[in-house]
Amino acid sequence: MLAQLRALFIIDPLIIVCTIAYGSVNLLVSLFETTGRMQVAIARAWARMLLRVSFVRMKVEGLEKIDPNGSYVFVANHLSYMDTPCILAAIPVQFRFMAKKGLFKIPFLGYHLSRAGHIAVPRDNPREAIKAMTEAGKMIRERGISVLIFPEGGRAADAKLKPFKEGAFYIAINSGVSVVPVAIAGSEKILPFGSGTVSPGKVTLRIGDPISTMGMTSKDRGSLALQLHDAVYELLKDTDLVEVKEEAGAGV
Repeated sequence: MLAQLRALFIIDPLIIVCTIAYGSVNLLVSLFETTGRMQVAIARAWARMLLRVSFVRMKVEGLEKIDPNGSYVFVANHLSYMDTPCILAAIPVQFRFMAKKGLFKIPFLGYHLSRAGHIAVPRDNPREAIKAMTEAGKMIRERGISVLIFPEGGRAADAKLKPFKEGAFYIAINSGVSVVPVAIAGSEKILPFGSGTVSPGKVTLRIGDPISTMGMTSKDRGSLALQLHDAVYELLKDTDLVEVKEEAGAGV
């Protein structure tokens, strides 16, 4: 009961205040800075403050495996809306996100996502989805940035690792960059599926070895999806997250 009251009257209001404050600054900066880099820096500061006011402790492993100035496609399991702030706060690279198109229609948030250079993905239009993935690959090549994708296609309500869709791997092969497996455990307890209340706790984030796409073609995206599914599963094995392995399937 005490934890619920703390979340309702302390944590949730602080999250709202931080989001409005940092979001307002970000929108102001976006009017003058068009590369999106400063906006990502502000978003990273917001993410760290969000974790701090939520009393979320982060344990990060494997950060030495990536170059902060490098370009990658990061693929991670997805358990909670807190996953994105956790990754943003922990991994110091220039990120852009592949997000469902519906988020770009939300007032304030949608404008920020567009101005920062994040990419909308229409889930119900395969042709438009391919166009978005091609745009992401071009952005990685030309601007030297990284992209974060949750290849399961959505949050897992039962905490099981679902099959990986192939879009992330199409982007990686198309842009010629390595794919980095990322495993998250604990965020499903911080902000459970279907809940709007954040609770204090610990999140473990593990970064695996980058997997090169050199020499691969688009025909290899299915096998690459399987390889990354296995890599994320291995990273999750000895966490307190109950994982059930499933075969990665094909999909956009």
